[in-house]
Amino acid sequence: MLNPFAEAYVKLALATGRYDPDYIDAYYGPPEWKLEAEAALLPLDAIQAEARTLIDSLQALDPSGQEEIVQLRHHYLLKQLAAMVSRIGMLQGMTFSFDEESRLLYDAVAPHYGEEHYQKILDMLDGTLPGEGSLAARYERFKQGFIIPIERLDLVFTTAIREARKRTMAHIELPPGEHFDIEYVTGKSWSGYNWYQGNARSLIQVNTDLPVYIDRAIDLASHEGYPGHHVYSTLLEQHLVLERGWVEFSIYPLFSPQSLIAEGSANFGIDVAFSRNERVDFEREVLFPLAGLDPSMAEDYNVVEDMVAELSYAGNEAALQYLNGEIEEAEAVNWLVTYALMPVEHARRRVRFFDQYRSYVINYNLGKDLVRRYIERRGGTPSNPTRRWELFTTLLSSPRLPSGLTE
Repeated sequence: MLNPFAEAYVKLALATGRYDPDYIDAYYGPPEWKLEAEAALLPLDAIQAEARTLIDSLQALDPSGQEEIVQLRHHYLLKQLAAMVSRIGMLQGMTFSFDEESRLLYDAVAPHYGEEHYQKILDMLDGTLPGEGSLAARYERFKQGFIIPIERLDLVFTTAIREARKRTMAHIELPPGEHFDIEYVTGKSWSGYNWYQGNARSLIQVNTDLPVYIDRAIDLASHEGYPGHHVYSTLLEQHLVLERGWVEFSIYPLFSPQSLIAEGSANFGIDVAFSRNERVDFEREVLFPLAGLDPSMAEDYNVVEDMVAELSYAGNEAALQYLNGEIEEAEAVNWLVTYALMPVEHARRRVRFFDQYRSYVINYNLGKDLVRRYIERRGGTPSNPTRRWELFTTLLSSPRLPSGLTE
């Protein structure tokens, strides 16, 4: 029933990608479809009109008598196509407020917190970080003691990957031969990226423009690899594309609701693979020594980082004000330095990320919170790790999207 819609959706997404170099994050479907899209040279107006026609036809279908996963598929196609229509509108010059854009593209709107919310967290940190100068300056000095030396980066990172993979494979069955390659790059607005290649293979790139701190080893290994993006894409390919023949999952349009699930599950997956105590123990016993850092500081470092993590939504607020035209670039950088405690160069790179990816920033923190709440409401709490892994695996293998996480 839905297969013709799925094929049309993939071809329209490929056609849209001709106008937006960031739009197609991954495609491993029939190569002739990509060649067809490139040769057709459909104008944006025509792509948008066809997408709207598909939406109307899909809405006329009633999937209520089908199994749940088919109903989720129907919902997925509708939401992904609606986001495509909105993204094309943006490519044609339409503008939306930050919240409206995130709702149209990612099927969710992040909560907002005022300066007083962040100031309370900063006040607690103020008593934790000794020394003179601003809190941001003291935090930056503190972090200097936890940089992975560049000559040790690959060893530390690959060790974290092996551990994350071992923990994931104990709970999730992946196809034989799954694998990813690692590249170290510069000149990017992001710190790490997974480029899924199909056939259970990924290319993971790590940006070394700025210092890489020790906590990023587990974060990147889990977020980009196991049980994050690499596992998510592999499971979708295995269970939905290969087993069910659902071709829509052979393409991943970045500016779509799927991204909130992808980023949210990747961030939550860090906590699934490593409980707080397990993380500190592994960093203390393995990663700190490999990086040449003082293992006795592992707990102190994580205490500070736990508190700084509470400032996560400050980045969203900076993006909102900046993209809504309420503040200029320099003010956005200053906001990030003051309320997110980012070093100046990191803050500048983050603003470049805002320029390139806009409201995409909500997918990391709001996505994690929505995925966590969805799983914990169903019993996947930290005290029940087996149930946690089961629910997490099911989510990664399904077409469920953000609005479906609140049910």
